[in-house]
Amino acid sequence: MAEIIIVPTPADAAALVADHIAGQVERDPELVLGVATGSSPLPLYAALRERREAGADFSRVTAFALDEYVGLPPEHPQSYHAVIHREVTVPLGLDPARVHVPDGAVEGLETAGERYEALIEAAGGVDIQIVGIGASGHIGFNEPGSGFLSRTRVKTLVRQTRIDNARFFDSVDEVPLHCVTQGLGTIMRARHIVMLAFGSGKADIVARAFEGPVTSSVPASVLQGHPHVTAVLDEEAASSLRFADYYREAFENKPSWQGL
Repeated sequence: MAEIIIVPTPADAAALVADHIAGQVERDPELVLGVATGSSPLPLYAALRERREAGADFSRVTAFALDEYVGLPPEHPQSYHAVIHREVTVPLGLDPARVHVPDGAVEGLETAGERYEALIEAAGGVDIQIVGIGASGHIGFNEPGSGFLSRTRVKTLVRQTRIDNARFFDSVDEVPLHCVTQGLGTIMRARHIVMLAFGSGKADIVARAFEGPVTSSVPASVLQGHPHVTAVLDEEAASSLRFADYYREAFENKPSWQGL
């Protein structure tokens, strides 16, 4: 079962996870970090930048992004190559050669998934994977119905996901129809998965993912079967959880040596 940590605000969540990551990097400077896009991880990246300014060194960290749009050139401001470079690589002082994003180029697309899987394997796997959760329960671009054993592959984006992401484009018609995304099976191979979810709009799906049945209708529910998952939520995102009081008590009395 996942450990669920409830904190007052996204800033509190970001500080908690940033301290954990910085501590892990101090112990292993070549840690492999899985990074996500979207709004949920942004407070974490800001907190990690503060840790860097305070002396943390992330220059030997290897990073793997969850996904990329098909057909957007890497220099497009909404490509995930560009987003990760802007929000993660530069602020955290990562070596660009150690930062990997799936190849969304149309040419060679049929092998994009296999090539990305090979890169992750060559790096020794992901130590800490950051994920968010979409309104449909998707993680990465694994929409409802995605296989629990799926690997990195090309997926078609459903209409609702394109509508959700249209805020980053001039119109929904500009949002690509396809993506390359790590599969649920790929994500589940990470040694530690940290989910961030904030706001009342995530409350229902968070409850379904962690307190409902494990089902492909809620892709994030697969995380219930992982040996080391930490969901860090603000009060609003936790507001539909039946066992919230238990989660609070368990975290308040957790031995400090256990870490995150």
